[in-house]
Amino acid sequence: MRLPNQIREPEDAPQLSPLDVASLLCRARILQRAALAGAMPRLLRGKNLGLLCETRSDEAQALFRSAAEELGAHVATMPSSLSLESAPQEVQHTARMLGRLYEAVECQGLDSALVRQIGQHAGIPVFDGVAMEGHPAVQLAELLGDKTLPADNRRFMVQAMLLESIG
Repeated sequence: MRLPNQIREPEDAPQLSPLDVASLLCRARILQRAALAGAMPRLLRGKNLGLLCETRSDEAQALFRSAAEELGAHVATMPSSLSLESAPQEVQHTARMLGRLYEAVECQGLDSALVRQIGQHAGIPVFDGVAMEGHPAVQLAELLGDKTLPADNRRFMVQAMLLESIG
């Protein structure tokens, strides 16, 4: 399921195939077991991820940051000045810059059409709210069972999605 310019969108996300779902769940369960054993692998060590957001720090930002950092990644949070009214050249320039600086970018609170535009020009995986409450990852995280807390299961699923795309 490793796709170079994959965009994860809450509203109009392409349906995951049964194989994709199985792969994500398997990877998330491996991470869950590693966490329970106290031996979380640092599979994203040396990777730089961007968190582009419109709001002040919140739970979704903290979830993305903790999921990535637990795997060894560095996360840079940036406020977004882009909107649907931004000039196309500004969006393209920003997307290309993000693509040079980061291995992946999580966008939170941005319009999905704008996230798609960023994803078209960034050349890296661009996620649309993968750590936010309404994202389909939340539903998949519920399938991880009750060995760990629901918040931990969400973190494992975000980690699985990151690893599937950039790990």
